[in-house]
Amino acid sequence: MRRALEVARQTPAGDIPVGAVLYDAAGNELSTGVNRREQRGDPTAHAEVEAIRAAVAKHGDGWRLEGCELVVTLEPCAMCAGAIQGARVASVVFGAFEPKTGACGSLVDVLRAPGALHVPEVRAGVCEEECAGLLTGFFGELR
Repeated sequence: MRRALEVARQTPAGDIPVGAVLYDAAGNELSTGVNRREQRGDPTAHAEVEAIRAAVAKHGDGWRLEGCELVVTLEPCAMCAGAIQGARVASVVFGAFEPKTGACGSLVDVLRAPGALHVPEVRAGVCEEECAGLLTGFFGELR
């Protein structure tokens, strides 16, 4: 999570500071991602999706990220959870909970929904206060 926090601090100005890091089964860093929705004018440019896109370009099994772990500073939304499932990411670790859009247990649980074709392991609340602090600082500056 420390690496994901470091990545989150590199988010372009104006975008919500979220960092994601994808690791292969051996624990090697495959890719990173930050939110770039404002920068790119792209509603799908979330940190998780950016990291997944970069990882599949490097990973040896095409779009399948089996055995990989995604570490992200904020609970993934439904879109990102769908991308995680579609890419077959083995496990997800997230920091801050997102009660408004969280799709890993806060609002809904896309990753562990009945009938899901792929169910990754999920660990929540890792370095939660530090991850939440990035967001609190960002939104505090907007007000």
